[in-house]
Amino acid sequence: MDLALFATFLVACGAAAATGAMFGPGEWYLSLKKPWWTPPGWLFPVAWTTLYICMAAAAARVAVLPGSGQALAFWAVQIAFNTLWTPVFFGLHRMKAAMIVMVGLWLAVAATLVSFALLDGVAGLLMAPYLLWVTIAGTLNFTVIRLNPEMAGASN
Repeated sequence: MDLALFATFLVACGAAAATGAMFGPGEWYLSLKKPWWTPPGWLFPVAWTTLYICMAAAAARVAVLPGSGQALAFWAVQIAFNTLWTPVFFGLHRMKAAMIVMVGLWLAVAATLVSFALLDGVAGLLMAPYLLWVTIAGTLNFTVIRLNPEMAGASN
């Protein structure tokens, strides 16, 4: 693996991670009704650190392969949606708008996983936990909207 490419993709992930540091859950999120299966707070930074390392490694593996342009374009789209979700949900408290972002994120991650897998099986596998985590996050986003209709009004 090209370590310079890995570092470059990891820096892109770091920009997305920075939104998590800037827009933490806070009192607003803590006050929301959440399903019993909501992951504990300590799991989020552990999961995201692991996922960002896997995402960067997968992209670095694919970046050196011929015909990787579309796959890397999908990677760029997913990291953009990833970066956007946290400020929309935690910063603006726009749960419905965040759900729309989440749908875009899920589709972009799925497209990235498939396109990576077609080029490099290991890269595709490295993206699989991310798709699972985004599926859980999307389900959580949707469930929080359903459990808190007064907080997810028409303006959201």
